[in-house]
Amino acid sequence: MTRTTRQKLGDAGELLARRHLEDEGYLFIAANWSCPSGELDLVMRDGDVIVFVEVKTRRGERLGTAEEAVTVSKVERLLRAAEIYLASRPDMADLFWRFDVIAVTLAPTGAVGRFTHLINAVHA
Repeated sequence: MTRTTRQKLGDAGELLARRHLEDEGYLFIAANWSCPSGELDLVMRDGDVIVFVEVKTRRGERLGTAEEAVTVSKVERLLRAAEIYLASRPDMADLFWRFDVIAVTLAPTGAVGRFTHLINAVHA
C-alpha cells in the first residue's frame, strides 16, 4: 500500500513524538493500535502510568493549530479505544492512565516549527 502525503506527515509526527517521550524517560508500548472504535497513536508508560498519546501534525497553522484538531468527537473515540485496549491487557488493570496530546507544527522548510506536549490533556 502506498502511503499518502498526509499519512507520511502523520508518521513523521508520531516518530518525533515517540523520540521526545523516550528522551523524557517514557517506555514505548505500542504504536497505531486500532480497534473498531478508533486508533491510539502511541501507548507509552510513564512510571506506573499508562499514557495514551494523540499526535497531531500540521504543516503551518493557516487552518488552525494542531491541538485544535482534537475535537470532542475525537476525544470520545479515544476514550472508547483506550477502554478496549485496557480490557485487552489485564496486566495493566491496576495502573493509572491518562491522555496526552502532542502537537507538531512544521515550518515551510520541513523543520519543526513548534512542538507542544500537553500532559493529561483529555479528561473523561
